[in-house]
Amino acid sequence: MIFKASALKKLSVNLLPFGEAVSDDLPLGQLLRLSLFQVSVGMASVMLLGTLNRVMIVELNIAAMLVATMIAIPVLVAPFRALVGFKSDNYKSAIGWKRIPYLWFGTMWQFGGLAIMPMALLVLSGDRALDVDWAGYVGAGLAFLLTGIGMHMTQTAGLALAADRATEETRPKVVALLYVMHLVGMAFSAIIIGALLRDYSALRLVQVVQGTAVITLLLNLTALWKQERVSPMTKAQRAEAAPTFRDAWTDLARGGDAGRLLAVVFIGTMAFNMQDVLLEPYGGEILGLSVSTTTLLTAMWAAGALVGFAMAARWLGQNVDPYRMAARGILAGVAAFCAVIFAAPIGSPALFYLGAILIGFGGGLFGVSTLTAAMTMPTMGNAGRGLALGAWGAAQATGAGLSIFIGGTIRDLVNHAAGSGTLGEALATPATGYSVVYHTEIGLLFITLIVLGPLVRVRAMTSGGSAKLGLADFPT
Repeated sequence: MIFKASALKKLSVNLLPFGEAVSDDLPLGQLLRLSLFQVSVGMASVMLLGTLNRVMIVELNIAAMLVATMIAIPVLVAPFRALVGFKSDNYKSAIGWKRIPYLWFGTMWQFGGLAIMPMALLVLSGDRALDVDWAGYVGAGLAFLLTGIGMHMTQTAGLALAADRATEETRPKVVALLYVMHLVGMAFSAIIIGALLRDYSALRLVQVVQGTAVITLLLNLTALWKQERVSPMTKAQRAEAAPTFRDAWTDLARGGDAGRLLAVVFIGTMAFNMQDVLLEPYGGEILGLSVSTTTLLTAMWAAGALVGFAMAARWLGQNVDPYRMAARGILAGVAAFCAVIFAAPIGSPALFYLGAILIGFGGGLFGVSTLTAAMTMPTMGNAGRGLALGAWGAAQATGAGLSIFIGGTIRDLVNHAAGSGTLGEALATPATGYSVVYHTEIGLLFITLIVLGPLVRVRAMTSGGSAKLGLADFPT
């Protein structure tokens, strides 16, 4: 039997893990190229929250409180994402582009922040020719601010562009691909940047961070190239009055329970991320695990997240509602934190590792489910997908940033009280602070379930089923 070239091409595409995310308007090559913006955002996330965090405290001897303040700056601008999404929905240009200008300027902000960051940090650490104390603070704060704005702008506009180009059937599948690419970007950049900075020097720091800036520029330029059609606007279209942000938000809330979904995303993200800076110290300080052993926790978390993606493929393929999937991720999180808590009294590293895997599984499933719900949310009137996705990103980023700060604060305050004997002799152990944080996360997960409940009920009564993810071939 002789196959036609088109039939053979279709067969080969369908055999790929994300083949079902392809549509006539968004072929595989353009989809994979567009997803590169998630790699650059993941790379910048690792740089800000991981690599530079350690370099500033250990090698540059910058106070931990000052480091925490700098890292919090990108979180403070997270609510800006909703405005970016709204502006990209209603942007007017002579050639008709909406998302590409925001992708481009987001890339420029991100590139500029990373380009000036190493010199600013060296000045902040005291390595300067002129004795100007405030220069380091201003330079470092500006670098983190520019990078944070660029990351939020790039990711919001990129997700909105992907949602615009995908069809109703393929949109949830595109969500999964973009989510995985973000994880891939974080994983590979963490390995490469960590290896490059193993032999630390001031010159090496400048080379690595500025090299990351250049790679960010190249990845994002490749991602946005020819992704949006040129559709010239008429003079009358350009003269039309743009809607206000308040009107657009009202239309969004009327179209799909946006406020409740954002509350679910915010509280749920806080619940899953409060342990981000505590899990490895818990394994080392309480369970006595070595540094190399606790380093495996990141790999286990990522493995759990990938299993969550695979289960999302199966469940959405069976028409399971995204909100019900989010509830399953929350329940997995409850089991995960219970395992982590009980690992200390029974002295079981295996139970601790199981908890880390379940945290990744539950958090990944919860994130994909809520992002799918936001991307497929009905839009009305002045509300576009950019606004919905920007609001989702703002809630998610703000929840993650606040939870990390709150988790570390609770742990320090409780351990100080326990160490001074305020809480009694039975609780005068280093494990008390960690345990209070994990119990708080369990409580937040149950609150998230309560907030999520009406969405599941309303969706079940008004919709016959959810969109299929269709990633049956996703590699586990």
